[in-house]
Amino acid sequence: MLALLAVIASAGLCGLYLGIARRKQWLDHPNHRSSHDLPTPHGGGVGIVLGLAAVTALAAAWGVQWPAPVPWMVMLALFLMLLGVLDDVRGLSVPLRFALYGLCCLALVLMLVMPREIGCWWLVLPAVLALLWGLNLYNFMDGIDGFAALQCFFSAGAAALLAWIYGNSAQYALFCLLLAAVHLGFLFWNLPPARLFMGDAGSIPTGLLLGGLLLWGGVSGALAPAVWLILLAVFLTDSSWTLMRRLLRGSNVLQAHREHLYQRLSRHWGGHLAVDMALVAVLTLWLFPLAWLAQTNQHHSLFLVTLAYTPLLICMAKTADLT
Repeated sequence: MLALLAVIASAGLCGLYLGIARRKQWLDHPNHRSSHDLPTPHGGGVGIVLGLAAVTALAAAWGVQWPAPVPWMVMLALFLMLLGVLDDVRGLSVPLRFALYGLCCLALVLMLVMPREIGCWWLVLPAVLALLWGLNLYNFMDGIDGFAALQCFFSAGAAALLAWIYGNSAQYALFCLLLAAVHLGFLFWNLPPARLFMGDAGSIPTGLLLGGLLLWGGVSGALAPAVWLILLAVFLTDSSWTLMRRLLRGSNVLQAHREHLYQRLSRHWGGHLAVDMALVAVLTLWLFPLAWLAQTNQHHSLFLVTLAYTPLLICMAKTADLT
């Protein structure tokens, strides 16, 4: 029932936001670095995050006893959503955005790691940097219709299933399920041809929430970190490989571009839908079975993560010259 309400709430709030964005002319206009051809409203992440906040509050009212990470993650997601709206509409300086993103990551890490064991203080810096990279890479990968929302829907849904069966943590599984459900509601507006884009208001909070779930699952034992590393392998591989190529070439890594493999494939295949279906195929036929094995055979985690990434890295190398 909660998952169904999350889908409805997200779809409804996104539709409401779409009407406002059209009237206010909050549009993403195509340019030489864009992957779309028509001016399209952006900022649809408002409906996603507000829908998630509403349904988690409703769950609490219905008796779900959320552990401490949930309200923290929801509040930080709401803050990043507001920051994304401001950036989408008016534009914020890169140093200011990175500083605020870093503070949010630090707050989440301190909440998740420090109360567990003071001896884990050395994990704080790498965890913050990993979260900061995660939320930025999710923003980088939100470049074609449906792509980022499908990744979150499938990965969070798979994590919910595995945590429910094996993780012995109903609240963790439920929060993953609700995160998947609000992205499913957004997909009603975002599947090709998209009528609404996620924008920074959605991609940045989603990146933080997925990174937070990885960290929370690891420190609580609800879900092996290797599961998330495998489920997010497409995004991690494409974004990291592309960043390294641009660094080695001396390009400005802060400048928008269309060099990610998913963007090049959308041009090569003549549309966004084929790339979305390729992502779904890789997630369901390759990565999800490996994630299942990573949860049930955690002593083989390193091998399974390596197995998941190897063909993706080969694919990146083989398609390096694809334009």
